[in-house]
Amino acid sequence: MANIHSQKKRILRAARERDENRRYTSAIKTYFRRLDAAVASGDDGSADAEHRRLISTIDKAVGRGALHRNTGARKKSRAARVRAGHGD
Repeated sequence: MANIHSQKKRILRAARERDENRRYTSAIKTYFRRLDAAVASGDDGSADAEHRRLISTIDKAVGRGALHRNTGARKKSRAARVRAGHGD
């Protein structure tokens, strides 16, 4: 553990930020699974809703720095392929 007061604060802050970043990445994975399930079931309405929610979450994660912008673009492209029924 650090002895310097500002470094102790920095360690706590880094932990908080790491938790928030993990919440974003975990939510994105969850929404991908939901999108896959909605597309597989053939329900266009829920697939569209899940796709919109996934894209919104990816954009928020990129905006706050939880994801790199190229990673966000790659995930959005993959989501579009899945939504169209051509994805992995």
